[in-house]
Amino acid sequence: MTTPVFRTEGLTKTYGDGPAAVQALRGVDLTVPEGEIVVLLGPSGSGKSTLLNILGGLDRASSGTAWFRDTELGTLSDRALTRYRRNHVGFVFQFYNLMPSLTARENVDLVTEIASDPMDAGEALERVGLGTRAGHFPAQLSGGEQQRVAIARAIAKRPTVLFCDEPTGALDSSTGRTVLEVLTAINASLGTTVLIVTHAAATAALAHRVIRFADGSIRQIEENAARLRPAEIEW
Repeated sequence: MTTPVFRTEGLTKTYGDGPAAVQALRGVDLTVPEGEIVVLLGPSGSGKSTLLNILGGLDRASSGTAWFRDTELGTLSDRALTRYRRNHVGFVFQFYNLMPSLTARENVDLVTEIASDPMDAGEALERVGLGTRAGHFPAQLSGGEQQRVAIARAIAKRPTVLFCDEPTGALDSSTGRTVLEVLTAINASLGTTVLIVTHAAATAALAHRVIRFADGSIRQIEENAARLRPAEIEW
C-alpha cells in the first residue's frame, strides 16, 4: 500500500442535540492511499458527503481523528484550515458554481490568483478538452462543458486531492462518461488523489478502491483490480 494521504480513526459527526440529534458518521476508520481514485458509494444520507466535507476541511468532526498525511485536521485553526484547502484541496460539486458573467478562462483564473504554484488557466482548460472554449461564458456551454470548466478550475492550483461530490449527478450518462474520463486522466497524468462521492454504482468500476457506506458507517472496502475505463462502463 502506498503512503496514506488520509487516515481516520473513530470519526463521528452528530448534528443537533437530544432526541433530534442525527448521527451522520458513526466511528469511521479509514485509510486512503495517495494517488488513487477512490469512490465513496452509498445512498443519500449515508454519511459519505459528511466524510468528504471533514476531510476537505469544510466541516469538523464531533469526535475521533482525521489526518491529512501527518497533520491532524481537527487541531487546525480556522485560518490553518483555509490554508489547507487553498494549498492542497480542489472541489468539484454536482452544480458547477461558475460565475455567469465570466468566461471559462476567467472562471479558472479566479483560482490561479490565490494559488501558490498555479497552472496556467489555458493549460487547465486544455487538460479537460476545452482549450477552444476558453472565451465562452457558462450560458454558452453545455452542462458537461460547465462541469469540465469546474474541474479545470479545481486542478489549476495543482491540488494534492480532488474532492468530487456527485460530479455526474446533473448529467446524462454519455456526458457523465466524458466527465469521468477527464477525472481518470487527471489522476493518471498529475498523480492527483481523486475522491468521488456518488450513489451511482456503475462509477465504482473505474476506481482503485470502493468504500461502501450505509447509515453513517463503512460497510465494505473493496480494492478494484479489474478497473474499467468510463467508456466501458454500463450505466
